[in-house]
Amino acid sequence: MTKNMDTMNQEKIDEVLEHIWVHEEDFQDRVDRAAVGQWIDPGSVDMVLAEMERNGLVRMYDSLIVLSATGRKAAETIMRRHRLAERLLKDVLDVGHEAMDSTACQFEHFLSEEVTTSICTLLGHPVRCPHGKMIPPGECCQRAKKELRPVVQPLTEFAPGEEGHVAYITTKSHGRLDRLSSLGLLPGTSVRIHQKQPTLVIFMGETQLALDADTARDIYIRRS
Repeated sequence: MTKNMDTMNQEKIDEVLEHIWVHEEDFQDRVDRAAVGQWIDPGSVDMVLAEMERNGLVRMYDSLIVLSATGRKAAETIMRRHRLAERLLKDVLDVGHEAMDSTACQFEHFLSEEVTTSICTLLGHPVRCPHGKMIPPGECCQRAKKELRPVVQPLTEFAPGEEGHVAYITTKSHGRLDRLSSLGLLPGTSVRIHQKQPTLVIFMGETQLALDADTARDIYIRRS
């Protein structure tokens, strides 16, 4: 299906905002029109910059491009989506760096604020992306700082009697993952911690399951 013109223009605007943010982050320097021609189709530079200026995203000073407050906020939102997508792809889905980067570039264009917040909460409000760069914090990150405990934690951090749902499993052992799946321990499964010593034991409904410490550390639970 062919993308409509508005969608294509918005994606180009997003790309320019992202590149300006990264350029300023890496070089502490302003961007000029020539740089934009390296990031998007050179033939569309004038049109895209004119639209960005009309929308109050940038201010033009001859060939120099400066983000407005509105543009900086928009760029921050795009970078937050991109870098959280990278963390999700790497930490949860174990995607390689090349595929991670290209897929995150697609995610940044369509993740809603609600989904972005859910990803951030799921990952425990990470501070840096896999490349070591800062992830712009959201309101959920500020709220999390005031809470005594993260919403999502490894199973080993729960006390007997606590309950929750499996958020994700990080093990890279296919054998271990197959065993847990065959036992019904999957994302979304409700669990209750029965005991931690001498062996960690959980209940899934009426089913009792004993887990070794290494396996339990790979299972992340969202508190009820």
